[in-house]
Amino acid sequence: MTERIRILLETLALAETGARTSEDIFTGTSHPMPFGRVFGGQVMAQAVVAAQRTVAESRRIHSVHGYFVRPGDVELPITLAVERIHDGRSFSTRRVQAYQQGVPIMSMISSFQDDVPGPSSQHTAPEGLPRPEELPSSEDLLAPYAGHPQARAVIARPFDIRHVEGPVYVPDPTRPRHGKQHVWIKAKDRLPDDDALHRAALAYLSDYAILEPIVRMHGAAWATPGLKAASLDHAVWWHRPARVDEWLLLELETSSSGGGRGLANGFVYTADGTHVATIAQEGMVRVPEQPGDPA
Repeated sequence: MTERIRILLETLALAETGARTSEDIFTGTSHPMPFGRVFGGQVMAQAVVAAQRTVAESRRIHSVHGYFVRPGDVELPITLAVERIHDGRSFSTRRVQAYQQGVPIMSMISSFQDDVPGPSSQHTAPEGLPRPEELPSSEDLLAPYAGHPQARAVIARPFDIRHVEGPVYVPDPTRPRHGKQHVWIKAKDRLPDDDALHRAALAYLSDYAILEPIVRMHGAAWATPGLKAASLDHAVWWHRPARVDEWLLLELETSSSGGGRGLANGFVYTADGTHVATIAQEGMVRVPEQPGDPA
């Protein structure tokens, strides 16, 4: 097992620290991040794990809706309080609050369901895209910038990320401005055969590139001076089981931006085109004026 995957699994291995009258309490740690801020996908995945611990194993998580209310500090433990809102005949609902030093940093509500038969349909996966093996990894592309802390953080991710249209790491005035992109992603090592873990890890990885179509649309890059971005809220819908240690394709697009915010959504497919999840996020995206912007 690689060090990156070991750290991912340790981050998701929450400690159960007791229960209050109406809540189950868990604690977790964070992996290092530039500038010491907790990665939103990490705390979302930890909240998924905490909620899963309070639901019967026969019920799979099928949706979450979360709000990031404060930046987290990677040096501090995270307390996750799970409220058991409802347990019905086939659905369960949980609310999770993530705290540091007694104040919430994220609030999430989630729903679980027993597996039941029924008619099935799905969004059609895009065709004709390069396969991941034909594309450079983020690690390859960022090797020349490995001395920069943000580049080192991307290289150290437990997931291999490959952009079909090319990444938006550094400014490029020739890059087309459009609000859609495709990203291949998978864990850099094999994970345990645990569907609940893979669902939590999918929530984790879903926060990596989802705001990039907004950055791309406005001709910016993550290294653009003055660019500011942060997740505000995030949603995931799981449609079918999938392994995150096998290649997944994220089809991402932005539908609106303005007022310093942008909305992005995406479809997640397996390599054979099975639609396994849908994701959405509104983020704060403050983009400085770029050359070529309308006056």
